[in-house]
Amino acid sequence: MKWGSFVLALLLLTSLCGYVDAQKKYKVGLVFDVGGRGDKSFNDAAYRGLEWASQRLDVEVSYAEPGPGGADREILVRRMASSGKDLVIGVGFLFTQPIVSTARAYPNVKFACVDMDVGSAGQLPSNVVALTFREQEGSFVVGAIAGMKTRSNSVGFVGGMVGPLIDRFEAGYTAGVKYANPKCRVMSVYAGDSPMAFQDPARGYELAVQLNSQGCDVIYHASGNTGNGVFKAAKERSFYAIGVDSNQNYLGYDESSGRNWALTSMVKRVDVAVYLVIEDLVNGRFTGGVREYGLKDFVKMGNETYRALDFAVDDYNKSNLDAETIKKANGIIEKIVGGEIRVPRSTKDL
Repeated sequence: MKWGSFVLALLLLTSLCGYVDAQKKYKVGLVFDVGGRGDKSFNDAAYRGLEWASQRLDVEVSYAEPGPGGADREILVRRMASSGKDLVIGVGFLFTQPIVSTARAYPNVKFACVDMDVGSAGQLPSNVVALTFREQEGSFVVGAIAGMKTRSNSVGFVGGMVGPLIDRFEAGYTAGVKYANPKCRVMSVYAGDSPMAFQDPARGYELAVQLNSQGCDVIYHASGNTGNGVFKAAKERSFYAIGVDSNQNYLGYDESSGRNWALTSMVKRVDVAVYLVIEDLVNGRFTGGVREYGLKDFVKMGNETYRALDFAVDDYNKSNLDAETIKKANGIIEKIVGGEIRVPRSTKDL
């Protein structure tokens, strides 16, 4: 092959596979949801993914905290886009419209939205990817654990803001409880119908006490920072709480008694989603559209394998989950991945 033909073929192959600039240090910006960094849940998980990318992919990262109520979301997203970022990530479904409108204004910048409300987004610009999860799958697993461990045959669910996202958590949890324990009652309550429902620990405490007073001895929350109140109530009233998004098992530890009231946590690895979309950027594989993560998806970091969705077992809750319960839970995961168990996506499907 002549040298000129070889170069032409190489250029064509590069264009087909996606161009990767080995010399470029990509710049990634992330804007947190309400509650910000330090919420011990959703936002902290996103930050962990950003850290992984910074350490392993050698990208330049930065982040921004929203103001009270998150009213400045679009301002922060636009500020990131206009400052030379290659990728801007919004954390939470409330970024749906700010991400879409900003992406249209900055077509040369790539955007990602964790938990994007795809139904209300309309036609996604080609430079936008929606990072979504099958939360119902992970919630089914912890629901099954709740159904196996309850003694009162009554368990509870505390949701944050009413809407289709948290409805998926409730649907999966309820179905999982019933799968493991058909006689068990599931009681569900919500903290509110605005974004502040994710940032009200006092309300979470109040709702958890209410459910426990009605006999619930296991309560799963999907409510962000509001869930800290659920754990507070669990320690005071001696019932099991199930955490969400990040591993929240440590929140159940009661120093006065040495007992831990965290049964487990439904780990929704926003860190995995954030890391993978940044990896796609660096490797020239970024594509717009919808990307959905479930129990079958995972990433390896060193010797550790992280499922996009999972249930947490660690030193804090190992005395609460016996080997047989863990074995059954992992068996349920295999059945969901294999298609033997079909998990409802909405409470309307229960």
